[in-house]
Amino acid sequence: MTSIYAQRRAALASQLGAGGVAIIPTAPERARNRDSDFPYRHDSYFYYLTGFTEPNAWLVVTANGHNTLFCQPKDLEREIWDGIRLGPVAAPAALGVSQAHSVSELDKELPKLLENQTTVWFPFATHEGLTAQMDGWLTKVRARVRTGVSCPSSQQDLCTLLDEMRLVKDAFEQDTMRRAARISARAHVRAMQTSARMLRSGLDVREYHLEAELLHEFRQHGSQFPAYTSIVAAGANACVLHYRADTAAVRDGELVLIDAGCELDGYASDITRTFPANGKFTGPQKDLYQVVLAAQHASASATKPGARFNDPHEAALRVLSQGLLDLGLLTQAKHGSVDDVLEKKAFFPFYMHRTSHWLGMDVHDCGSYVEPGEANTAPAKADPLTGVMVQPRPSRVLHAGMVLTLEPGLYVRPSDDVPQAFWNIGIRIEDDALVTATGCDLMSRDVPVEVAEIEALMAG
Repeated sequence: MTSIYAQRRAALASQLGAGGVAIIPTAPERARNRDSDFPYRHDSYFYYLTGFTEPNAWLVVTANGHNTLFCQPKDLEREIWDGIRLGPVAAPAALGVSQAHSVSELDKELPKLLENQTTVWFPFATHEGLTAQMDGWLTKVRARVRTGVSCPSSQQDLCTLLDEMRLVKDAFEQDTMRRAARISARAHVRAMQTSARMLRSGLDVREYHLEAELLHEFRQHGSQFPAYTSIVAAGANACVLHYRADTAAVRDGELVLIDAGCELDGYASDITRTFPANGKFTGPQKDLYQVVLAAQHASASATKPGARFNDPHEAALRVLSQGLLDLGLLTQAKHGSVDDVLEKKAFFPFYMHRTSHWLGMDVHDCGSYVEPGEANTAPAKADPLTGVMVQPRPSRVLHAGMVLTLEPGLYVRPSDDVPQAFWNIGIRIEDDALVTATGCDLMSRDVPVEVAEIEALMAG
């Protein structure tokens, strides 16, 4: 049976064109401090094509379907310290590649693989020093032209091919992402319940206590890493978009915003929930929360095949803007109708980020947000906030298998023209949406979003 990775390599080879050769390195190891590295994480492009997680490795794919792996050689002394290596002898059978060499032979063997090829593909601007290495290898090829060897005359960005391949998730990827979302949902449930239980017990609760519950649940169920640094923001900290879990107290009567997701087998999940620390929403908290929740429902309804990537954002903006008017955070006398609010971006002080991003191997996954062939087809217009002329870029048409987040929010900082009851309330609700044949599937809904469901969960 051909592995999913071999199928991807074959699909890539078919797009390289006659005489095309692709070169893909994995990520380097990174030193954290003296004699200690950061936990190693492979390069996503490399892993997508190999399933291989060892550092210091390279893959070369040619248009005829031949592929070569360069990897660390077997080394008993290093393996005692760092773990067992696959090694180049075992790699072809284990990974399905055509051949393998020790990475120590990279500079000798790679120029040979470039000889008599027409185009070399590699990921531009993703690996420091790669362009210089490529120049060195091509120089070695060019030095042999008098012997009849030809040198590639064209260089192309491999990201343009791999980004398109990765944008639509196959059944294998969808299954992995569903499992990652389930683990992350359980972690959010655990953190919610821990917050309420500790406060009921009169214990001192800190943001790091809730982060610890997330991390425990991630690893307990097989996740290798958090997909990103967890945000655990209590009270006013929730109004800081990229706040990190710290030492702040989680107080009775305040909200907690947690934006956290695990990475499982190379794929990310990304969930945000906002909940009352003690398990019970106050009136203003509930009112603002219901606006954000309605905006997320609207964004989900707009997520379907044939829709544009921007459609969920536009749907959420309309609901959020109307909610701001209804609750008095914006006034009709000053800001006009909901259409006026949208046109002038009057919502921006309360909602300053997009509603969606691609999700996959990277938490902000690769893939163009502009529909191919439609860039620069609309007339430029002035941005209402800055006055700068901007070029509208028609957004991507959604297709089944794409995965994006749906994450509307509202963040209310103290201001003289904002009702004080809403000060320092930050709310975001985020789920992972898989576009299906008929709409979308919110894969992360094992953690509740409805007010009554959250309160019931935290009361138990």
